Amino acid sequence: MRQNESPDNIIPVSGGTQTAGQVVQYAEEPQQEVAGARTVDAAGVQADVNVQTADGAEADASGIADVQPAEAGGSGKDEEQNAQTVDEPEYMIDAEGLVKIYKTKETEVLALSGLDLKIQKGEFTALIGNSGSGKSTFLNMIGGLDVPSAGKLYVGGKNLFRMTERERVRYKRDTVGFVWQNNARNLFPYLTAIDNVCIPMRISGLRHKKQKAEHLLELVGMINHRNDRLGTLSGGEQQRIAIAIALANSPGLLLADEPTGSVDERTGDQIFEIFTKLNESGQTILVVTHDLALSRKVRRVVAIRDGRISSERILKESFADRLKESGVDWRNEETQEEYVVVDKAGRLQLPADMIEKLGGSVGRLVVTYEDGQIRLKNPGSDPQK
Repeated sequence: MRQNESPDNIIPVSGGTQTAGQVVQYAEEPQQEVAGARTVDAAGVQADVNVQTADGAEADASGIADVQPAEAGGSGKDEEQNAQTVDEPEYMIDAEGLVKIYKTKETEVLALSGLDLKIQKGEFTALIGNSGSGKSTFLNMIGGLDVPSAGKLYVGGKNLFRMTERERVRYKRDTVGFVWQNNARNLFPYLTAIDNVCIPMRISGLRHKKQKAEHLLELVGMINHRNDRLGTLSGGEQQRIAIAIALANSPGLLLADEPTGSVDERTGDQIFEIFTKLNESGQTILVVTHDLALSRKVRRVVAIRDGRISSERILKESFADRLKESGVDWRNEETQEEYVVVDKAGRLQLPADMIEKLGGSVGRLVVTYEDGQIRLKNPGSDPQK
């Protein structure tokens, strides 16, 4: 991949009735350091499977030991207090003037060039753009996998510019969950489905691991495969289990990079239905996709071009209640209204079809304001056109 494109029985805490698609919250225990072990974070960084806790706890049948609660007064909370955060943030994602420059000995590549984007909690947003537009780079910034060069970036009230390495690991584990096109990035093929889902919870010291893992597998329609090893399942089945793994630590933000890119159309529809149920329960979701049918079902679609937001599309109300209908041709129907985005400097990017209607002009245009409308035209063109 090119450098500028990218460097994946329920015991609820509180009372209430569980509904379909609801993500149940579980009590968490403080984390303990694990001697001689690597971690599995929400970004899919895999760990050595045979680990042992600092007090010598033995691993279970899956080869993974439970992480016991840490002693009070550990340094983790002190570090987290040092990170700059925003109380009760208005937005889940708040990016302003975001810049990312990749440098080599000979060249510099400007992957993001002043990107501005705000996504509220509970939104389901799709990010689209051509290869090299900067969408995967932006996803890596949000996920804590890469560090921006300049600008402002808050996710869930956390300032990603101020994080220490330890805080960044905790952020990737607890705040964001990843679903990758290449689901091997966060799956252990030699473990069962339920053991895979339990791994992040063991690292975090979460209680009721098996119960929550079964709930998540039921949510993604894989409960009947809970004892199957991942290597025996199809790609679509593995992708659904990858979604359950990404949700294991109840992240505030679910990130998905081309989640339907390696599956057939029917499986892609099933994955979209899972995302829709999660979003209805309040989960914030950001999906990077080239899947035209998927993007046309999402309520908000943000297009990136040349490292900046170029336009947005909003789902028409007439289609908002028809997402589950099989009679809609989602690839060809005009299901969304498109809007250009004007940044703080007054810059905007015209949609490609509009540029074609202007004769493919990329130079000077005449700008006029008439009857409450801004009009663009080629110099010397017929004013009546």
